[in-house]
Amino acid sequence: MQATATVLVYSDDSNTREQVRLASGKRPASDVPLVEFLECATPAAALKELDRGGIDVCVFDGESSPMGGMGLCRQVKDEVFNCPPVLVLIGRPQDAWLATWSRAEAAVTLPVDPVEFAATLASLLREKRALSA
Repeated sequence: MQATATVLVYSDDSNTREQVRLASGKRPASDVPLVEFLECATPAAALKELDRGGIDVCVFDGESSPMGGMGLCRQVKDEVFNCPPVLVLIGRPQDAWLATWSRAEAAVTLPVDPVEFAATLASLLREKRALSA
């Protein structure tokens, strides 16, 4: 198992980025690697980091402004070769269909529920590891 996994977190809200970090902790589950967070407050910064590579999972805030995480997700799924899995944070459970439209692999509601978020992130990290093996 790799030593660490890099998780890109895009949100214009520093409190949301903090919720993601705190909900995950250093390791979201015992069978996945430690996580390191790369935080971006703008879509341009997130795209720049994705272009650099080395991202294992993305977490995009669907409520961000000026570009929501679902729009950014759809864009990166079209433009980034071997795009990492994306977990979208949505404002309401009813918005899950929009997360599907964006081609996100998973969605959880805001505010972040630590148990749900950690389990979902761990699942995406396991899938990523299985596909890389």
